[in-house]
Amino acid sequence: MPRAQDVAGDGRTRRKAATPRARNPRAAADGGKAAGSKPQGAGPARQRDAEQTRADILEVASREFAEQGYAGARVDQIAERTRTTKRMIYYYFGGKEQLWIAVLERAYAGIRAAEQDIDVEHLDPVSAIRRLAELTFDHHDSHPDFIRLVSIENIHRAEHLERSPGFASLNSPVIDLIARILARGRESGAFRRQVDPLDLHMLISSYCVFRVANRYTFRAIFDRDLGSRDRREHYRTMLGDTVVAYLTAE
Repeated sequence: MPRAQDVAGDGRTRRKAATPRARNPRAAADGGKAAGSKPQGAGPARQRDAEQTRADILEVASREFAEQGYAGARVDQIAERTRTTKRMIYYYFGGKEQLWIAVLERAYAGIRAAEQDIDVEHLDPVSAIRRLAELTFDHHDSHPDFIRLVSIENIHRAEHLERSPGFASLNSPVIDLIARILARGRESGAFRRQVDPLDLHMLISSYCVFRVANRYTFRAIFDRDLGSRDRREHYRTMLGDTVVAYLTAE
């Protein structure tokens, strides 16, 4: 049987000159290196790409979950909006529930990081606790999706966050921060109440969460928009005054 290079002509069999095999373009570009060789710097670059892809997925997933809820959000929709694949999302996170938990951890990590940036050691206790209250107010005001995500997880009775092994340790630093401020305030005589740091955290958080989470129902009932820019500074000051008055009262 004639080979592919042999062609039938005028009854005789001629051997066609074999076409030279094309040189591997990658090898040529690398100056003759083997195609599978690893170029210098590929490792860190690939790592940066992976981190950016993961961050992009979390950013889009946060919006999708905030708008659609845990049950309504679709992984394939998140994949489409990040120009990646469902398989890639599963590769990075494992599944929809793990992605949801990662979104929640990212959301909480944002406010916790901002709290730790407060230079409480160079503020008197009253100014420090007011600053913390104002920071919480500012964060929740500018991150309404954070409130939506927390509300959605509460609908599910925190069943997903309870599966996050590091979630408690992520949030404990804010309680330690409040405890330090309260201790300094009692030592200086500025704070007269004995207050549980966790109770004070609840007081600050409840005010800030209510204003964002109940904005629309509050407006429908009382015809007042809690999110109005005209009243923002009023509510911000009211929070600080309330917290300080509670701690300094006889």
